[in-house]
Amino acid sequence: MSPSPEIMFKGCFFIENKQLFDASFVMPAGRWTCLLGPSGVGKSTILRLLLGLKTGGHFKGEISTPDGQSIAGQISYMAQSDLLLPWLSVVENLMIGASLRGDTHDEERAMMLLDRVGLGDHGHKKPAALSGGMRQRAALARTLMEDRPVVLLDEPFSALDAGTRADMQELSAELLTGKTVLLVTHDPAEASRVADQILVMNKSGMVVWPAPELPAIRAVDAPETLLCQSKLLAHLRALAA
Repeated sequence: MSPSPEIMFKGCFFIENKQLFDASFVMPAGRWTCLLGPSGVGKSTILRLLLGLKTGGHFKGEISTPDGQSIAGQISYMAQSDLLLPWLSVVENLMIGASLRGDTHDEERAMMLLDRVGLGDHGHKKPAALSGGMRQRAALARTLMEDRPVVLLDEPFSALDAGTRADMQELSAELLTGKTVLLVTHDPAEASRVADQILVMNKSGMVVWPAPELPAIRAVDAPETLLCQSKLLAHLRALAA
């Protein structure tokens, strides 16, 4: 597997000749970047552009790495919806990437990841038998299963209760050590806890928000975490006003 790259994003995005955003930022290699901002500002669109997917608009700019290598084929992605295939079992869903590529299935690893997300007894079930939070944890395990150098996460913990969310943040931080991660979230507490870099997006551009000086992942109740969370929340509320 290739080393996790630094990724540079710069450009404007238009829908029907109307500019949605003009953004410029760098995702540091092997670090977590959290992206926040008002709904509809284009956060998920940035993920789709990084993935090379259709967006319903026009992008004028560039996405690059310092060595000029393409990031195509280096990315694993977790969307807002779980996208589990209903006719496959949970463990088969985790191995769908290998199936599509014609690779050998690593069922042992799949079951290990299911156990780590608390679904070790549910691998044989179909997705319809799981709750929304369980499905989201299965989707997270599928993303971790891919073990790519670049990981894009679109609100991956939104359906989880507070305790489980904290557990999954810690698990993700552990298993994605050394990966270049971009996490889209609406939760300033989450960004304050897990981010090495915090970006706040609005219609006029992108700003870097100061992350706590403590190394991630931070204690939920650490004074530095709470201070960052409160200031970031106030800023986001002002943007939405």
